[in-house]
Amino acid sequence: MQHVLGGTVVAKTDKPLLIKRYASRRLYNTETSDYVTLEDIALFIREGREVQIVDLKSGDDLTRQYLLQIIAEHESRGESVLGVDILTDLVRSYTTQASSVVPQFLTASFEMLRGGQSKVMENMTKASPLGNMPGFEAMQAQQQAFFKAMTGGLVGGAAPDPKAESTESDDLDTIKQQLAAMQEKLSRMGK
Repeated sequence: MQHVLGGTVVAKTDKPLLIKRYASRRLYNTETSDYVTLEDIALFIREGREVQIVDLKSGDDLTRQYLLQIIAEHESRGESVLGVDILTDLVRSYTTQASSVVPQFLTASFEMLRGGQSKVMENMTKASPLGNMPGFEAMQAQQQAFFKAMTGGLVGGAAPDPKAESTESDDLDTIKQQLAAMQEKLSRMGK
């Protein structure tokens, strides 16, 4: 099965999309036999597709390099997700012994974020007395866009219900406390 994404046909599959980088630095989509841009690759990823970018001549995997470049371009256009403090800590982690902890911390943080958002999204599908309030739908759409941006489009749904059960807010508070404790430990390790 195929669908059109940004004018490019993309096959629906669980297999990573192989992109080859030629010596001219052009990126070639091996499934559709056409050249793609970084923005095309970002769209593939937002649509849920895994990508692998390799150098045609050497066979080196360049995926991380290009993903970082995509993030840098979005950040430079003002589409900031990562605060300066987080970026500074990331730079520090490359030069300290904390570097072995940072990837695990970031992975755990995003997994907790996805899990928490899933619970919030489930509750928002329930009937809400706020649903009749003027502007509520617009607020839901904004919240959905935010969640989608934070998770790379992995989680869909609507905005959180302010009257969600207290156990969910307790879960969120626990997650926030855990993140703050881990961040404090990382900061101490970096000094």
